[in-house]
Amino acid sequence: MAIGVDEFAKDFFQEILSEADAAGQFVETVFFEKFCTFLTDAGELDTADRADYRGPPNSGIRVDGYGGDPVNASGTLSLIIADFHQSAQIGRLIQTEMNAIFQRLYKFLQRALDPKWRNALEETSPAFGLADLIAQRWSRITHIRMFLISNRELSDRVEGREADKIDGRTVTYSVWDIKRLHRFATVGHGREEIEIDLEKDFGGVLSLLPAHLSADEYEAYLAVVPGQMLASIYDRWGARLLEQNVRVFLQARGNVNKGIRNTLENDPSMFFAYNNGITATAEAVTTEERNGLLVLTGVRNLQIVNGGQTTASIHMAMRNKVDLSKVFVQMKLSIVDEEQTEEVVPKISEFANSQNRVNAADFFANHPFHVRMEDFSRRIYAPSPDGTFRETRWFYERARGQFNDARSRLTPAQRKKFDLEHPRAQLFSKTDLAKFLNVWEQKPDKVSLGAQKNFAHFAHGIGQAWKKNDDNFNEAFFKEAVAKAIVFKSTEKIVSDQPWYEGGYRANIVAYAIAKMARDTEEMKRVVDFQSIWNSQSISAAMEQALAQAAREVHDILIDPPSGIRNITEWAKKQACWDRVQKMSIDWPESFLEELISREEQKDRKREGRKDQKLLNGIEAQTAVVNAGGSFWQQVREWGLGRRLLSERDIGVLTAASRVPEKLPSEKQAALIVDIYSRLKLEGLDLDIP
Repeated sequence: MAIGVDEFAKDFFQEILSEADAAGQFVETVFFEKFCTFLTDAGELDTADRADYRGPPNSGIRVDGYGGDPVNASGTLSLIIADFHQSAQIGRLIQTEMNAIFQRLYKFLQRALDPKWRNALEETSPAFGLADLIAQRWSRITHIRMFLISNRELSDRVEGREADKIDGRTVTYSVWDIKRLHRFATVGHGREEIEIDLEKDFGGVLSLLPAHLSADEYEAYLAVVPGQMLASIYDRWGARLLEQNVRVFLQARGNVNKGIRNTLENDPSMFFAYNNGITATAEAVTTEERNGLLVLTGVRNLQIVNGGQTTASIHMAMRNKVDLSKVFVQMKLSIVDEEQTEEVVPKISEFANSQNRVNAADFFANHPFHVRMEDFSRRIYAPSPDGTFRETRWFYERARGQFNDARSRLTPAQRKKFDLEHPRAQLFSKTDLAKFLNVWEQKPDKVSLGAQKNFAHFAHGIGQAWKKNDDNFNEAFFKEAVAKAIVFKSTEKIVSDQPWYEGGYRANIVAYAIAKMARDTEEMKRVVDFQSIWNSQSISAAMEQALAQAAREVHDILIDPPSGIRNITEWAKKQACWDRVQKMSIDWPESFLEELISREEQKDRKREGRKDQKLLNGIEAQTAVVNAGGSFWQQVREWGLGRRLLSERDIGVLTAASRVPEKLPSEKQAALIVDIYSRLKLEGLDLDIP
């Protein structure tokens, strides 16, 4: 059972306080970062960059952050303002307060367009970077979205806030209060409803062909959508129309496909023939019968689960004034009610994307890499810090809400024990893991792109590495990943504690400092001793000194971008920034260098880890084959034979499996049997291992 909003608010507040204390951060900064993680998960934002500014008293100007460069968001500028109250009890946010808070953000936007006000800001401050970005991009900005995030509850009497205009551009407002955050965090339904009235708002209805029987529980339709209509719908709701994994997948591949664009521009009448169309889900539809034909008039909560690149490319073509009158797109639409959305929609998305050239399955929570990391995190205890006897685990959350879900099923006494074993400071998500590992892969520019885009780069690389040899992802890998998490979290605190640190850009400084350490130790043909960090669950004083030194030096490069670049956050996202950091020289402390280990020692450790994992894989496969039973494998064999999908070797090992339990397969045979089974599943085998 999901926790209630009051308990959620209390837990959320305590998390913010403890994380702020552990990392040496202001509570408002932690509140912003944690809250905006949910906004990016919900598709409201692609990224959320901190840009904290509070004007002089009585100026009525404030901003807390923004949703990245508007050029990368189809011309939409997203601005964020935070309303954090220092209380675990839920307060009430009334209309007048909401309006006053939004007015401060609106005033910042106005001032950002004033060169005199803008140039009076400190040039290295995040506020100047944001104001300058707004001014530089103003001619390309078409829409402004303002977000208010609050740990209070919006009064039921508040009916909303009407859209404004500034210099001919529409300004819309969105409030994410604690109640809405709780709804999204626990059941995934916090975002605004997407209600599409095709006839009223988008030029007409769509003819439908039912793709289900009237007695079926499942409801589905086929339709042909005019390109102009699809582009207009996307123009209104943007990335919120895309299922989360599809958004991440798109960030890895790029929104606009060159082939699609060429067809739209040069051969639009053939678009329907050349393009695979889109697969979508909706929670409900409204249909009518007109002139003997079934038509679609409205859709609630449309989610595109395959064809995001097609949709984004058509939308960009519309923005570029391409004539879409001859463009039509086929759509497969499945109706999935609200209760099933969280479970069913990602599955439809996964299967719909399984044939993509860049493997979209890499971006899903049930990719075997994430499943294995989750398994390690549930059974591997971290060593006790000096002076304590309590062992803890690092909890890997491969899917949103797993941690709270696990707690909610426990009695108060069990929950207390769970919390002692799983400190919130040791909770980490897929996007956290991507950040911890990518800095050591020397990709600080990718990490600086934000959680979702960095994860897209990470997931694609992991997918390829997994196919090459999944034995590399073993217990030793998990422990090293945790050690890298410890380094990352320690560096955050180190930066916050430095006398030269004046606030802002901490995430970028941390990423670049660690990546610089990774690059320089690689040049020395030496390696950080992650096993030692795992064993002590902390970094040494020598490493702390080295990271502080690296942080100071990369900070100086970050705040001194080349001519023509004035936004430091955007500068940190560029390869050129990383190129400059790589070239600089750091005189690393001798005490730190003495702690490094040789590459040979590291290779020996990894070799042992692979050997252990190979043994574990064999034992697990053998157990799975035996538990499934001989009759199950006989069915698998017959299915594969009937479709001519089995080689002579495949037939032989499946025949051996069908003799279980009279004859047991070897570990090697069992691993091969499981591989054959996995391959047949991809071909359509509808049998699950018992």
